[in-house]
Amino acid sequence: MPQLLDARGLLCPLPALKARRALAALAPGETLVVLATDPEAPVDVGALAAEGGHEFAVEQDGREWRLSIRKSEA
Repeated sequence: MPQLLDARGLLCPLPALKARRALAALAPGETLVVLATDPEAPVDVGALAAEGGHEFAVEQDGREWRLSIRKSEA
């Protein structure tokens, strides 16, 4: 079951900073789902995922983003 981080209402870089902290606590292969409303969050959280070599997926529902990061095995 993925870990959920509710970052709705927070402006960047806070969603990415909170995601970095939450991701550090996960085991390899686990997934973090970040809910965000800041349109910059997909860019910042995506950069965080790329930096760590993690899988990243984005879904948008109206003004809300669902950002999924699967922690890499490395």
